[in-house]
Amino acid sequence: MPDGERFGLDEVLQAAEDAAPVESVDVVARNLEKRFSANEVSFWLVDMIGQEAVRLPRAGTAAQTRGKTERRGLAGSVYDRVLRSQSLYQEPDEEGGCRLVAPVTNRGDCIGVLDLVVPEADDAVRDAVAQAAHALAYIVVTDRRFTDLYHWGRRTTTVSLAAEIQHQLLPSASCCEAAQFTLVGGLVPADDIGGDTYDYALDQDALYLSITDAMGHDTASALLATLTVNALRGARRAGHSLLDQANAAHQAITSHGRGMTTGQLLRVELETGTCELVNAGHPWPLRLRGHTVEELTLTVNMPFGVPAPVTYRVQRLGLEPGDRLIFITDGMRERAAATVDLPALIHATRDDHPREVVRTLTWAVHEACAGSLPDDATTMVLDWHGSRTGQRDTNGGSNT
Repeated sequence: MPDGERFGLDEVLQAAEDAAPVESVDVVARNLEKRFSANEVSFWLVDMIGQEAVRLPRAGTAAQTRGKTERRGLAGSVYDRVLRSQSLYQEPDEEGGCRLVAPVTNRGDCIGVLDLVVPEADDAVRDAVAQAAHALAYIVVTDRRFTDLYHWGRRTTTVSLAAEIQHQLLPSASCCEAAQFTLVGGLVPADDIGGDTYDYALDQDALYLSITDAMGHDTASALLATLTVNALRGARRAGHSLLDQANAAHQAITSHGRGMTTGQLLRVELETGTCELVNAGHPWPLRLRGHTVEELTLTVNMPFGVPAPVTYRVQRLGLEPGDRLIFITDGMRERAAATVDLPALIHATRDDHPREVVRTLTWAVHEACAGSLPDDATTMVLDWHGSRTGQRDTNGGSNT
């Protein structure tokens, strides 16, 4: 990119930092208007359900009043194409200019799209717009800590109290991309959940993840999930082992005096691809290796909080480059959801980004239940790309 375009990007980042958090998008828009005579600049957020794009109003406009946002369906749209391909889209404008649509994505987490019209678009302009959209992703990730603007902008349905509690437990980004792996999580119904959670954290030498399912489907189960997740996080952040994390969750729920939570905890060594796993009464994970999808038949321990003496066991397995692990909760396979052939869908989406796999699986279950799920349905997909120093396969290894 020419020096002038790099300066333009530096300029917009500085201007965004100097502006109020609710004005950052306007800073990017004004910068593009100034540099390329752009017009009709708009930022569209992906809604909480993942089915619509919601236009974030410019600061100071009447449309900024909550409930007056413009919405468009994603299915079959240009926006959906851009989000799936993660590539800039260009088409002629009716006035003789060029319409450009760029993905606003941070480490694989699709936040939305940037849509604008410029008089003409050469490689330098296209590169600059793509860079501006990428910068906007970082700006939004930073600024959404200080305002509800980006939260209410994503809401196209009423969110239950249980779901409100639950979403505070989830990672701020549903996707994480690194050299060794890509990890994506998702759950439905996003506006009325009450028990399922997923979590992850990347350390210098390991990836930690968990998927849990608290008993029930209401505010009480959301509170039980809060207890579970924070007990796991507290032990993890204190540097405790996977076994200690499991025991911490069990002790927290037992002390609480009511309820149980099933869960699956995983620690992946980034240098070797070796996994440690604890299964607390949870459905087995599935693995796609090559063209073969199979359940990993692990030893299943008791759920966290069960009123009985419990011993948790750490099991080990190894990942090979190209492996895909899929973690699910009971809602992905019970009642009407049982009609969905998950292995077939996993095989059919083997060449897709994990983001698309999660969307395909969760919405297949959503449709099978006619949009009214009796339980939460959660999926995590982990793609292992390979470590920097090689891998060793220890599948079928010992328990400890």
